[in-house]
Amino acid sequence: MAIIARIAAEALLVAVLAIAAPAMAASDPGVPRAPRMQFVPPAAGTYSLQHIQASPDAALLDSSAHPLRLSELTRGKITLLTFFYTHCTDPLGCPYALGLMSTLRDRMASDSDLRQNVRFVSISFDPTYDSPRQLRSFAHGLATKAGFEWDFVTTPSIAVLQPLLDDFGQDVRIEQAGDGRAARTMNHMLKLFLIDPRGSVREIYALDYLQPEVMLNDLRTLRLEARTVHTPPTPLSSKGTGESVGLAR
Repeated sequence: MAIIARIAAEALLVAVLAIAAPAMAASDPGVPRAPRMQFVPPAAGTYSLQHIQASPDAALLDSSAHPLRLSELTRGKITLLTFFYTHCTDPLGCPYALGLMSTLRDRMASDSDLRQNVRFVSISFDPTYDSPRQLRSFAHGLATKAGFEWDFVTTPSIAVLQPLLDDFGQDVRIEQAGDGRAARTMNHMLKLFLIDPRGSVREIYALDYLQPEVMLNDLRTLRLEARTVHTPPTPLSSKGTGESVGLAR
């Protein structure tokens, strides 16, 4: 029986690999469908989003190699921020986030208020490979479509990137070079961070909550809040104590 079970298991593995092989070999894995939404999202403005932590700051390079601070991209507008790398092929990783953000951008095209008051920020996990030139090529056609602000940026080095990842609580594995120094980052958990115009992280989306309708309602809720509530900005030195995914609604 043990031998039969082993043969059956091996046959199943071969079948699974045969099915998966074309997708694994494809240069463009495509963007899978969003997880099925098991609830009706509340209407925009009928709930509030908690303040999770201050958005950290860091030195960045934009796609033209100009230096800037992350705080310049997390103030004044509602910001949807994610980390990515241009050569990622995991269909439930960076390509998924890119497709989702493109969908949100297109959905906002008919809403001039949101289009003018929301920005996207994509920060490279891999400054070793993702030079400003590489980012500029990758972002062509995305960053300027319909006048929407979508910034593709990187850090000067892994040494600058690592504290930023730690401050955001972004899970990632750092590969080591032969001399023991950090070389590049890989194998990350997909997260998107929703940041209000005063630099406070108000929501952290993991895969199960990456629903366009939910996220659009959150964007609209923060926009309504910005029109009616005036609160002091969150200090950059404050630290988050946890992570919220789809809570405080």
